[in-house]
Amino acid sequence: MRTPIIAGNWKMHKNVGEATELARKLDELVAGSPVEVVICAPFTSLSSLNALGLGKVKLGAQNMYFAEEGAYTGEISAAMLEDVGCEYVILGHSERREIFKEEDELINKKVLKALEAGLRPILCVGETLTQRKAGQTEDIVVGQTTKGLADVNPEQLDRVVIAYEPIWAIGTGETSNGHDANQVIASIRQALAKLFGSNLAEKVRIQYGGSVKPGNIAEFMDQPEIDGALVGGASLNVKDFVGIIKY
Repeated sequence: MRTPIIAGNWKMHKNVGEATELARKLDELVAGSPVEVVICAPFTSLSSLNALGLGKVKLGAQNMYFAEEGAYTGEISAAMLEDVGCEYVILGHSERREIFKEEDELINKKVLKALEAGLRPILCVGETLTQRKAGQTEDIVVGQTTKGLADVNPEQLDRVVIAYEPIWAIGTGETSNGHDANQVIASIRQALAKLFGSNLAEKVRIQYGGSVKPGNIAEFMDQPEIDGALVGGASLNVKDFVGIIKY
């Protein structure tokens, strides 16, 4: 049985003081939860969050570069993330793809480096509204999944989490319905089965992301293929985030 995973993507929010206060409260309130809980904070807060010695809550980053070190101004390496206690890293988020023009080949290099370094990548995939209206959803998400996991070894797959985040639903208040999201995630799992075999594909956790709130989490978590959520805005409020986790 796949353990549900709820990850909060704080994006470019929270200074160090705000981050540590929220994380400390969250860790206390979800201490007994059977759900795996991750917070992906800005780089500036990760060291301070690690110093808290959190019990239940695990740390993640929002991005990284594939090189080990070098003249890459503004970038962060996998080793640096490990050094500040990160276990997870979000890769290929739509905001990285759309705003910073990251393509599948670059994202794949990051995934491979994260796995090599012992991190657990959360690989994001999702379609735009135009692509959805054109009936291209499955082609887009399967293509992003396949390219993002190119050259990943079967024995590494259990460390990968995939997040299906329809771009049109991120930060807009719009959400996919549970049935539609489940169908897309089922198509991702089918693609994994073709790449790695059905037994390994069944072990991969696939989240839904896109305006997830306490009021709609049940609709998604009641679906058989959905194993958790990648939460944006609602993860910035401890009451809302705990409400999602405790469902």
